[in-house]
Amino acid sequence: MPYLTSAVLGAALLCFAFLGLKARRADGPLDDYITARNSQSASTLGLSFLASGMGAWILFAPPEIGAFVGPLALAGYAIGSALPLLVLARYGPAIRRHLPEGRSIGEFSEACYGAGVRRWVSLVSVLYMACFLTAELTAIGSITALLSDVPPSLVVIGVALTTLVYTAIGGLRASLATDRWQAWLLLALLALVGGVALTRLPAMPADVTMPSIPVGSALSVALTLVIAVTAANLFHQGYWQRVWAARDDRALAHGAWLGSGITVVVVAVVGGLGMLAAMSGLALGEPPIPFFALLAAAPEWLALPALVLAVSLVVSSVDSLQSGIASLVVASSGKRGLSITAARLATVVLMIPVVIVALQGHSVLRLFLIADLLCAAIIVPVLLGLWPRMSPLAAVAGGVAGMLGAILPGWIAQGSLGAGVLAASFPAGVPTLAPFLGALLASTLVSLLIAWWRPAPQSVVLHSSTPNSTTERS
Repeated sequence: MPYLTSAVLGAALLCFAFLGLKARRADGPLDDYITARNSQSASTLGLSFLASGMGAWILFAPPEIGAFVGPLALAGYAIGSALPLLVLARYGPAIRRHLPEGRSIGEFSEACYGAGVRRWVSLVSVLYMACFLTAELTAIGSITALLSDVPPSLVVIGVALTTLVYTAIGGLRASLATDRWQAWLLLALLALVGGVALTRLPAMPADVTMPSIPVGSALSVALTLVIAVTAANLFHQGYWQRVWAARDDRALAHGAWLGSGITVVVVAVVGGLGMLAAMSGLALGEPPIPFFALLAAAPEWLALPALVLAVSLVVSSVDSLQSGIASLVVASSGKRGLSITAARLATVVLMIPVVIVALQGHSVLRLFLIADLLCAAIIVPVLLGLWPRMSPLAAVAGGVAGMLGAILPGWIAQGSLGAGVLAASFPAGVPTLAPFLGALLASTLVSLLIAWWRPAPQSVVLHSSTPNSTTERS
């Protein structure tokens, strides 16, 4: 059985590599390598947004939320997963018009506020994506150990190397090409695995009730997830690459709406499987993993398609993150003449520490939450760059206020600055609403107040009447 599993996973990875390498442009310029500018249709973008955002996390987090917190919090998770795409559907066309040669969230920030803000935004984006990469590779190692006798390190290294080969050579076009197939594959496999697992569920007790917690607590969890997931995913450079990869504004808007709609359905369905596992009385494990508890009651053969599903989910997110990090590094260098070789090297170098950490099998949830909180503290000032009154002072002050706002609830509750900092670092590895809400409200309030008090000069580039201007603020 280990040999069959290894052969199937190897074949899947080779297929993804073939599709990615086939899509590459051997003679394309660096700009095409990292943006595939103005080339993608709405349907391709919709599937790509789905595949880029989905990862092995959907097999863990939504089922657990559904099983232990209930439908209200699950709805918050589903909405939070889709909201970044809706934000890009609404504001992406304006960003494309004002920054037609843009390549990253860092360049958008620089056009709005200058190089200093760009460096901070780029750092937060890289930190978040590195956490995402580490979590995905760690997850596939854990799933491999759970569902097969194949050495987890073999699959972790295999996924990392395979995606590196085709993203380093083919760039964003390779990621987009594989995304289309991976999106359909993950939908088909999820339907197969979930459908078969449900047929083997034990009969539910007559007095069964849906998992739930008090409404106030459920709303708190839902709001926390909406803020954390939305803010963090807006720093996903893979999403921003697709803003400029869209064929036109219409394709971007329709693609983002399509991707968000399917994302809501997928997260809700997988979370619903977790609820059903809990309601049927299955032993959910320790720590609880409701989705895989369903597989324990299913036929043994289902473990193989479930493992292929997990690998497809991880590959689809990892290749987008690899391409996104390379793009952000290149764009943040400020060197338009930087070679494709240097971009490829950046992709490889940045993966080395990620793989090393992933092979340790540690939980990265706490680091993920801290990165989410950093994103929540500065996302509103960044997006307000489209508002003509916003200035670098308002953006920087808003970002600083957001970080202080994250600490303030714990500081007030426990009476010391140290306690506030500790609470904002999530020592128990559990997301709590207060730091996220404090960060979001403080950054928004301070940004708006300073923008009204000291608005930006009217000569600001991003808001000028010349759409192709890329000069910094004066």
